[in-house]
Amino acid sequence: MAFGASHLSLALSLVALALAGVAIYRNTYEAMNMGLQKLSPNFDLSESSVSILTLNNNVDQQNSHKLSQQSPESCVFSAVRGVVDSAIDTERRMGASLIRLHFHDCFVDGCDGGILLDDIAGSFQGEQTSIPNNNSVRGFEVIAQAKQSVKDTCPNTSVSCADILAIAARDSVVKLGGQTYNIALGRRDARTANFTGALTQLPAPFDNLTVQITKFSDKNFTVREMVALVGAHTVGFTRCVTVCVSTNVNPAARLSCNCSVTQNNTNLQQLDSTPTVFDKVYYEDLNRNQGILFSDQVLTGNTTTATIVTTYSNDSNVFFGDFAAAMIKMGNLPPSQGVQLEIRDVCSRVNPSSLASM
Repeated sequence: MAFGASHLSLALSLVALALAGVAIYRNTYEAMNMGLQKLSPNFDLSESSVSILTLNNNVDQQNSHKLSQQSPESCVFSAVRGVVDSAIDTERRMGASLIRLHFHDCFVDGCDGGILLDDIAGSFQGEQTSIPNNNSVRGFEVIAQAKQSVKDTCPNTSVSCADILAIAARDSVVKLGGQTYNIALGRRDARTANFTGALTQLPAPFDNLTVQITKFSDKNFTVREMVALVGAHTVGFTRCVTVCVSTNVNPAARLSCNCSVTQNNTNLQQLDSTPTVFDKVYYEDLNRNQGILFSDQVLTGNTTTATIVTTYSNDSNVFFGDFAAAMIKMGNLPPSQGVQLEIRDVCSRVNPSSLASM
């Protein structure tokens, strides 16, 4: 009897353990399911997940066959990133140029790809030959290559040139060491550009602080967002023709300028002491009164802007976060009301069908 009771007790213990295991499994499954339900309303599958996939794709995923097997959005982001990464690997300075190209597009009548339109002798004058852009903005060939890469590898996916500018700028920030941010697709390209608008709307190196605040306020940016966005000068160079004009530079920087002041001069001056790395050194230089451009150094001449400069110089994470948020906001600047829009097949010209109807 003792032997039988012992076996019975053992059997009951095993049954109890089995029932406990079932309860644990059920509770765990329900907890996981509830967790997923709580996450799902805030989980944006449109681009946040695509960004993560794009940033973590290995080199093998960049070939045409694999790109074409991805979702349309993921394919676009990967195709553009492949071209941008290659361009920056070839010339590190190109990253800063692509960020600037996006800025100069969006700040003139919104993000509409207008800056990409070539002049047509006798009939059309675009933004490229306006003084702030002439012989200065660059990276057009990279955008053209990215557009072609999307067409080749992402069949039946129509993406505007303005979208490609936004993606290329974001990927340049990341490639140079900055923080990534989400890009929403859906911009459209203007059938025109604004030569005069490039003169009047873009910040200039000789602008005082009041003028800069006004220009950014006209685009609905706060002072803090302005100080964050001009932090793009933490990468890149300015041309000798710019720094050889006394009203454009900070005299305390004591630049040695031996170049001729001509539009075709290509000598360069770095904008901070680490011009190929996206970091906070630009703000550190400002705090040492060593900002290169007059428009940069005046940020320390006002209590409000100087405090923001100091904040960014002390904490790169704060700067990175604010810059990313401001770039998202800038990338959503809408085209001027009433402008005819399309998705250009070639970024440097309007579509033939559009041209025929104009």
